[in-house]
Order: sequence, then C-alpha cells, then structure tokens
Amino acid sequence: MKYLHRLFKPLAAVVASTALVVTLSSCADTTHAAEKGMVTYAEPNMFNNLYPPAGGYYPNGGVLNNIADRLLWQDPETLELHPWIAEDLPDTNADDTEFTFHIRKGVTYSDGSVLDAANVKKNYDLYANGDDSRMLTPSEQLPNYVKSEVIDDYTVKFYFSEPSPGFPQSTSVMNQALLSNDTLDLDDTGFSPGHATDISGSGPFVIEEEHMGTKLVLKARKDYDWAPPARKDHQGPAEIEGINVVLAAEDSVRVGSLVARQSDIARQIEAPDEKHLKDKNLQVLAAPTRGVNNSYHFHFRHPLLADKRVRQALIHAIDRDNILSTLYSGSYPKGSSILARTAVGFKDQSDNYAFDPDISRRLLDEAGWIPGEDGTRVKDGERLSLTFNESVPQPRSREMFTKVQEMLKNIGVEANLYPGDRTAQDKAMKEQDSVQVRHSMVGRANVDTLATWINGKGRNSFLNYDEGTDSYGDPKLQDMVEEHFSLKGEKERLEMSGRMQDYLSEQAYILPLFEEPQVYGFQPCVEGLTTEAIGRPSFYAVEINEEEGLE
Repeated sequence: MKYLHRLFKPLAAVVASTALVVTLSSCADTTHAAEKGMVTYAEPNMFNNLYPPAGGYYPNGGVLNNIADRLLWQDPETLELHPWIAEDLPDTNADDTEFTFHIRKGVTYSDGSVLDAANVKKNYDLYANGDDSRMLTPSEQLPNYVKSEVIDDYTVKFYFSEPSPGFPQSTSVMNQALLSNDTLDLDDTGFSPGHATDISGSGPFVIEEEHMGTKLVLKARKDYDWAPPARKDHQGPAEIEGINVVLAAEDSVRVGSLVARQSDIARQIEAPDEKHLKDKNLQVLAAPTRGVNNSYHFHFRHPLLADKRVRQALIHAIDRDNILSTLYSGSYPKGSSILARTAVGFKDQSDNYAFDPDISRRLLDEAGWIPGEDGTRVKDGERLSLTFNESVPQPRSREMFTKVQEMLKNIGVEANLYPGDRTAQDKAMKEQDSVQVRHSMVGRANVDTLATWINGKGRNSFLNYDEGTDSYGDPKLQDMVEEHFSLKGEKERLEMSGRMQDYLSEQAYILPLFEEPQVYGFQPCVEGLTTEAIGRPSFYAVEINEEEGLE
C-alpha cells in the first residue's frame, strides 16, 4: 500500500502561539519519502510517566495503549471481556478471591524477552504493591491483592483477601499493561521523560525515538501476531509503519495543522472547533470515557460547605444547559449522575440537579447567609467565598468557571479560581483550605469505579477522610464503600453503586456537569482509528486510504 504525506510548513496560527518544533506529515502528500507509512498524531500534552499505574493520565495511556498488551481485552462498544495475552477468561473460585490465567505461548517483548507466567507475576506484584524505594506507587485498581503464584511456565494464579469480582476487568486496563522484566526493574526516573526508549512492551508498536518533551516516534513491530482474537477489525502486524506523536499544546495549532493537512490525527478538539473541522471535510470522533462525570465535587468538611442547604443552593444556581449550549457541543451530554450513562452501574439522578436560582436564594436565607453591602452573602462576619480549581486536563475548565462565577454571584456567592499549573492544581485539590469545590473526572469502565473514587483511603475525591485526625467527615459514606468491597458478586456491587449514587445526590455532595468524551479530529484518508473502552487512541487497525487523501 502506498501512503501519502506532506512536509510541515508553519502556519500563522502556529507561529502566533505554540510552534510545533518537529516535522509533521500527512496522508495528503507524497513529498516526504522518509516518512512514508507514518501517521502524525498531535497531542496537547506529552507523557509524563510510562509506569502503567500512572496510565490514567491520557498522554501516558495513549502511548501505553499502543506499546503494551494486557491479559484481557475489553470491547470498547459492548464492554464485554475477551482473551488477549490470556488464552481464555480466568478460572475463578466461588468467592471471587482466586483467579487462574493461562498465558498464550509465543508472545515476546520488543527487547526480545518472553512473556510468560513468571513475567506476569512480576508485573502484578509490582503494580499491586508498588515499591517505595523506587518511588513507584501501587495501582488503585488492585485492592486486597495478596499474591500471585506461578503454577507452571504459562499458568499464573492470583489471590485476594476479599471478594474481587472487578479484577478480571482490571486486567484489561492501562494500569496493568504488561512490560518486560528489565523494564519492571526501572525506578520512577526510568519511566519518566528522557527514558522512553527503555520501555519494552509486547504491543504492536515500540518506542524508537524520543525528542525530549516534543516528539515520540513509535514504529510497528513486524513480528506482532497476538492481537485479541475477538478483534475483527485487524490481526497481525499494524498496517501503518508507525506514529509520530508530536506536542501541539495550543488548540489553534492542533486544529490548524489538521485543516492544513500537516497532521493526520489530533486529540482534544475543543467543542467550537468540531463543526469547523467537519465543514472542512475532516472527521471527528467523540469517544466516551464511561466513568465519573466531569463534575463539581463539594469538600463538605470545609465549614463553608458543611451545611447541606449551601451545597444545594450551589447546585440549583448553576445553569448547566446554558454552559453546554454556549461552550460545548452535542458530544458532551449533560450529566445525570456522578457516573456517565455509559458507565457500569449508572443510576439516573436528574431530579436532584434542576436549575432554579430562586430555590438557591431561599436555601441560603434559611441557612443564615444574608447579602452583604457588595452583594456577597455573609454570616457571623464571614463571607460566602469559595475557591474552585482549574482542572487543566479537562476541556474549557477555565471558561466554564467564568460562567459559573457569574451564576453564583447572582445568588450572592463569591467564586474564586485557584491559580497555578497542573502540579499546583493537583496539590490544591487535596487541601480543603485551598480548594473547596473540586472540578474533576475519571474515565474507567469497572463495577468498582465509584467506590474507588469516593473511598477515603483511595482517591478520597470529597476529602471525606482527614489523615491528620484519622477521621471521616461522613462515616456513613465510607461505610458504604467498605460494604461495596465486601460484596461477593457483581450484581450486588451494581446495586450498591446505585445506593451510593442515591446518597451522593441526597446529600448534595456533587454536581455532575457533563459526560466527558475524548474528541479526535482526523483526515478523511485515515480509516480504522479506534479507542479502548475509555477513549485512549489505538492506532493498531489504522489504514490510509490514499484515494481519500487526494483532492
């Protein structure tokens, strides 16, 4: 197959903002012969760590998804589990505490080493326990892991201290991506930028070059022959020669490079640009992330949010329809619960989130918050002034805050935005004195998603647990989490997920904003672009239709 490409020529928009410092190619031209067969993928952020438990960050997961395989494969449409590196689904005991996997023979890593039962054990022992001496953290998706045992060269058995019906699904996700033994011996620095070519997976691509902070070159493995048998779109080696992953931080750069046919695929296309791309005969894919919705979480242990009526007032004061119609597109459905409609265990909570600022004013009056001289409500000499974080990875977080700020001002609440980059924001979200309203989301397609997210000893997204006092602001919420993890069957855990959603709505702990997608733009000549279950890109089945690339 012949592939069509284009040599990069800087756009005015690129020069005016963040320039792409690497050569781009597109399937619309044949002038760049050295790049023949390569696809250029524009990313808003480069990876910051390729240790699989850090794969939740989309730039990390986007690389891992193409260089590393997993035991099972989760169909991104049906969410059904299928064998991948495992020969079949696991043998499980009655209590869901023991799981036996039989490993496919003949699978190798890009460094030439063999993927066998001992290697799988080494992967999971590290991911479940972490290693403080190497600054490697454990995966939150492997709670109650006890050990793994090599039964024979290609059979491994896992043991858990509590029922773990969600474990099979966890073996399909990026956080448990399989890596070679030598890679598993690296410390945190070895997984960080500057060392990408040291990472060896068994996936269809291998990292061949790294240009620090600006570009990764992934090349197809010609010997790859162990895709999930259930994948009907492709088998054997990848069709393309590889992927140039390039940094294009500015929205205008990613969109401009697509329109000028200087890149083939770009991630995080903002809602206003979707129509523009379609009008230019470019394709748009909005992949669901199927987890915790893009939401405002209220840190209810903070004195200003301890009163349920205040939290309810904030909820009823925010006009989500206005936000979605002015800032977003049809790719962003309005949230109906903390979980997306496409998430495992979703239960509709729409009735709790109606927009009605008159109710908000009445609730604040009842709670003793009286409008002050400048319009901001006060009580016992204190202003009702709340700080939100800017969720840097989420689309249009700052623009949304600006609209919310005006809506809350309308009921007498002052809203402030916490300054700083992603590192500062991540730190502030864990400190209720810094941030009282947390803007966040997580993509995950597992029955344990919600319990893991609100677990005080886990994500602790509401800051329910305070380490300093070793106490819970709402012990009942944590009791529900612990009851969830004690349940043996998936059906029982799904019911508990519904109960937790009911409780979060009743207590006004959260305002779901929208179901966040991962939105990709790509050239009409690109075919076969897919994502895994929560929206990370897969280039394995990508083909270039050169006729579509011609004008």
